[in-house]
Amino acid sequence: MIKREEYGLVLDFLPHGKSGGASGEPTAQVVGETYFTLLEITLKPDAKAQEGERLYLGREQRDKVDRIIGRVGFNDLTNSAQKSLVPVAGKIVKSREPDFVQFLNRAGAISIRSHSLELLPSIGKKHLQSLLDARTKQPFASFEDIQNRVPHIRSVEQIVVDRVLEELRGGSKYYLFTKPVREEEERRF
Repeated sequence: MIKREEYGLVLDFLPHGKSGGASGEPTAQVVGETYFTLLEITLKPDAKAQEGERLYLGREQRDKVDRIIGRVGFNDLTNSAQKSLVPVAGKIVKSREPDFVQFLNRAGAISIRSHSLELLPSIGKKHLQSLLDARTKQPFASFEDIQNRVPHIRSVEQIVVDRVLEELRGGSKYYLFTKPVREEEERRF
């Protein structure tokens, strides 16, 4: 079964559609709050949206969203959407802190020589060992707990956001938090 986003946060609102687009309908580019799926949607005729606004994307009756055009890649986003992705992704990570803390508590090895936590920016062998030792003693409860118990690690929230952005830009060998856009989906646009 395909996992779908129920809600998304607006990255950019184009009241007259994309430049060069034939339809001219109000369009928005959004990022899903569960799987960080980048989507392009059309809004109902008189609807407007603001950056960071949470919109219902599910199958039930939608108040602002008319239809979902489809998935887009990072390079298909407008410049405004790309810039607003950083704070919006930060907002999502902060709102889903327990999920990401749980990931840090459960993450395991990818192979004999590498661990999935090493895929996070600024986590090398030394920080990895500190994280593993600390979570063995007691599972982490929050980002703040990680910061307090693992010395010299930079903002865990920012580390997660950086990894999400890296995955959304594409080309990663492993995906921890997002799902890559398939080639067929990229060719559609």
